[in-house]
Amino acid sequence: MYTLRHYHDGDLPRLQDITAETFSEVSIDNNMERAFGSFGPSDWQTRKVAAIAEDCRIQPDGVFVAEDEDGKVVGYVTTRLNPASGIGWIPNLAVDPAHQGRGLGRRLLERAIQFLRESGMAVAKIETLEQNPVGQRLYPGFGFTEVARQIHYAMRLDSSAERSSD
Repeated sequence: MYTLRHYHDGDLPRLQDITAETFSEVSIDNNMERAFGSFGPSDWQTRKVAAIAEDCRIQPDGVFVAEDEDGKVVGYVTTRLNPASGIGWIPNLAVDPAHQGRGLGRRLLERAIQFLRESGMAVAKIETLEQNPVGQRLYPGFGFTEVARQIHYAMRLDSSAERSSD
C-alpha cells in the first residue's frame, strides 16, 4: 500500500537518489556522455539531481511523493505552473525500480494532473525520450496527445573534441 503526500524539504535527498537510479537510460545528458565521454565540472547524474532540486525549489507545492507502508519515499512527480500561458508542465516522474510495475507512476501522474487542474491550468504537458517505452505507453493512456518531436544535437566544444581535417 502506498500513500501520496506533498513534498517536504527533507525528502530531497531521497528524490535525488531515485532520480540517479532511474534516469540513466532516459537522460539526454547521459546520452551526450555516452557519445562524447565526460565533460564539464559534473556528470549527468549531478546535473539531473540538481534539476530535481530546482523543481522542488521553484514549485514545492506541486511536488508529490509516494511512500511505502514503512514511510520510505519510493517515487515522486514534479510540476511547474505557468499562469500567464495556462500551461502546466510535469518535468519529472520517477519510481524506485523495486516499486515499479505496481501502478505507482500512474497514481503520481494522476495527482500531478489533479494539481494542474486545481491550479487553473488549461493544458498539461509532459515529455519523454524515444528511448523511454514506459513514458510512450503511459502518457497517451492518460489522454496526452503527441504534438511535436524534437531532435537534440550536441557537439564537443572543449579541447578534447576530436577534429577531422578535410
